[in-house]
Amino acid sequence: MHVTLVHIRVKPDAVATFIAATQLNHEASIREPGNRRFDILQSPADPTRFVFHEAYATAADADAHKQTAHYAAWRDAVADMMAEPRRGEPMRALFPAG
Repeated sequence: MHVTLVHIRVKPDAVATFIAATQLNHEASIREPGNRRFDILQSPADPTRFVFHEAYATAADADAHKQTAHYAAWRDAVADMMAEPRRGEPMRALFPAG
């Protein structure tokens, strides 16, 4: 399994708009072939901080995600909402086994 944690910080005045755009991306992403998880997490201590837990069956499936129209629409819609560049952190899935 190919897993990435994406760390995101958005501008305080953009949180609600970011969540709305992200919900559309989430709903389309979970229907992609090879998608295993696409969890969107928000920090209760700092509502401008988000973590996406993205899990795909293979690296090719994860790469294909970045070629979809819904990903491109999300990326472009939220670009100006970012307080800092988003950061992807590759992870190894131990349980459940991929």
